[in-house]
Amino acid sequence: MDTFTLVTIAFGLAMDAFAVSICKGLAQKKITLKKQMLVGCWFGGFQGLMPLIGYFLGINFKHYITSIDHWIAFVLLGFIGINMIREAMSKDECESCADDSLDAKSMLILAIATSIDALAVGITFAFLEVNIILAIALIGVITFVLSAIGVKIGYVFGIRYKSKAELVGGIVLILLGIKILLEHLNIL
Repeated sequence: MDTFTLVTIAFGLAMDAFAVSICKGLAQKKITLKKQMLVGCWFGGFQGLMPLIGYFLGINFKHYITSIDHWIAFVLLGFIGINMIREAMSKDECESCADDSLDAKSMLILAIATSIDALAVGITFAFLEVNIILAIALIGVITFVLSAIGVKIGYVFGIRYKSKAELVGGIVLILLGIKILLEHLNIL
C-alpha cells in the first residue's frame, strides 16, 4: 500500500477523534495548549495502537483467508464508513459535549471508542502489503494533530463541524475500500 493511501486512511480514521475533540473543545471554559496536547495524545496514541493490535490479530489468520482478503478489507472499510456517515446524519448531539472533563477515565473511554475502527483497519493491514510501522505512525500523528486542532475549533466555533468531519471520514473510508477491492480484482 502506498504512502498516499496510508495518509488518506489516517485522515479518514482520525475524523471520529476530530469530531469528539470538537465536542471537548466546545465544553471547555478555557482552552490551553496543554489541554489540546492532552486530547491529541489520548486520541493519537490509541489511534496508533489499535491498528497495531489489529495487525497482529490479522496475521494470525492471514493464511486462512488470503484468497478473500480484498473482500474483507472492502467490507470492513465500507461498514466503518457507512457507520460514520450514519452518525454524521443523525440528529443526536455529541454525548461528550456536556462533559468538560479531561480526566484519565473519561479520555480512556473516548479514546477506545473512537479507535475501534482503527482496530478493524489494522486487521485489513495484515492481509495487504502494508508497512505497519509507517501506517501506525501516520495514523497516530495525523490523529494527534487533528485532535489538538479539533479542541481549538470546538472552543472557537462550536459543534457545527462535527457532522461534516464524520461524513467526510466515512466517505473516504468507503472509497478506499472500493479502491482496494478494484485493485485486487485487477479492475484498476
